Amino acid sequence: MANLVANDEISQRENEQTQLLAFSNNIATVRDREGLSTVISEGLKRLFNIELYILSIINDDELTHSYYIIDTGSKYDNSADFDKIRDKKFDLKGALGELVLNSRGPVVFNVDNIIKEGKITFSTAGFWQSMGVDKILGVPLRIGRKNFGILWAHSGEVNNSLMEGVASQIGIAIAHYIAAQKVEKQLNEISDFKQRLEIENRYLQEEIHTTYNYSEIVGSSPAMKNIFHLVTQVAQSNSSVLILGETGTGKELIARALHNDSPRKNKLMVKVNCATLPANLIESELFGHEKGSFTGAIERRIGKFELANNSTLFLDEIGELPLDLQVKLLRAIQEKEIERIGGRTVIKTNVRIIAATNRDLAKEVTKGNFRSDLYFRLNVFPIQLPPLRERKEDITSLTMHFLHKYGGNGTRGPMSLSAKAYKQLESYSWPGNVRELEHLIERSILISKGPVINEIYLPNYNSPENNTILPDDYVKTIDEVEREHIIAVLKRCNGKVSGIGGAAELLRIPSTTLNSKMIRLKIHKGLSSR
Repeated sequence: MANLVANDEISQRENEQTQLLAFSNNIATVRDREGLSTVISEGLKRLFNIELYILSIINDDELTHSYYIIDTGSKYDNSADFDKIRDKKFDLKGALGELVLNSRGPVVFNVDNIIKEGKITFSTAGFWQSMGVDKILGVPLRIGRKNFGILWAHSGEVNNSLMEGVASQIGIAIAHYIAAQKVEKQLNEISDFKQRLEIENRYLQEEIHTTYNYSEIVGSSPAMKNIFHLVTQVAQSNSSVLILGETGTGKELIARALHNDSPRKNKLMVKVNCATLPANLIESELFGHEKGSFTGAIERRIGKFELANNSTLFLDEIGELPLDLQVKLLRAIQEKEIERIGGRTVIKTNVRIIAATNRDLAKEVTKGNFRSDLYFRLNVFPIQLPPLRERKEDITSLTMHFLHKYGGNGTRGPMSLSAKAYKQLESYSWPGNVRELEHLIERSILISKGPVINEIYLPNYNSPENNTILPDDYVKTIDEVEREHIIAVLKRCNGKVSGIGGAAELLRIPSTTLNSKMIRLKIHKGLSSR
């Protein structure tokens, strides 16, 4: 009899080891939470005839535990009582969790007894009773000697040694999965941080370049003093600002001034030109995308909203934004949250919006080209920049600024203008505003033969004293002719490069070719936006 009993015990242990090994092999191949739930459910049913289970994990505070995996295909989802406790944090001290974690193995509780003893909350008790459960099995999950979680099941007695082995395998699998999730999250954060640094570095280079080109806002006319007053009024707030004005009036400069005088000045201002991006890429540019979310999305990309978190997002040429993206932009501004293309996670953002356009947005709303709700959301604090023809008092100071800026690039020393040249500047209408003045001064310095510029060769400028556009001995290069033609077409298209009505369409060349020419000829993309 003793030998028979011993043989039975050996056979039982071998059977347990075989079953445990099979369970271990199954759970080791799983790589997601749904798969873990399925393998655990099938294993518990096959080995112990357990139909329903819940797995809870100890939270980081080590004082509470929360449900982590719920039995696949269970009837919990149809229970109103379970909804009350699904996402709840349960105290460990003085409750069932503490009793289970202090035990060496599985513990069986009588539901009626633990309700009378107050070991579980009223909502939890209601759930167990609604499920018709009279006994609860609690099994501690441990990694080494450290408590990790608890396996709860609707069952009576089980083979303790086999259950302990199964619980050990479940604990290891869950721990590995959570560790892998943390590693993946950290890798994604590192990748996002690296990408953010690269983009910020790129923006910093642009900022340095832009600062070199526009070191300050020049002007002391009454019109500009009023603009400075408005900037001072709104800079310290988080309110949206809409900057309006003709091409070349300095809208981006005002946006930078608003940012640099705000509490967000320690972070880079992020800029998006809504007119230079193809319609199918603007959403990705603003909100980012996940790897594989569309053809060509070979890696995860951070959008400008994420990049501008806790900073300022400058939306240049906002009037060119397609209607379907206006809806998504409005939601991002109002809800302060975005979703990457192809992503499932809602990302909270804290972004201050500054928008600019040379269009009359009120008229665009009337025409149906711009959403009224987005217009009112952006038009919280409008700033209308005056054209140069309405602030001619500033032409002298602007000219001196550009002479100093570009005169230093040559070898002839300081440059100046004659009285005749100043008179020419003051009598011109300046359709291109400050930018046109800057380019003309730069050009005049290049073609001048001495330290004094005696004449400014303005476009179509007819003077009684001089009807020529250029000196007789000056011949334009092909690049100069091409540059002037492209600029003229861009002005006609209000700075729009690609798409219907864009400069590329009028010139009958691909937009990529036009962009390459603009870079080579040093033509600003936002020609009509500032």
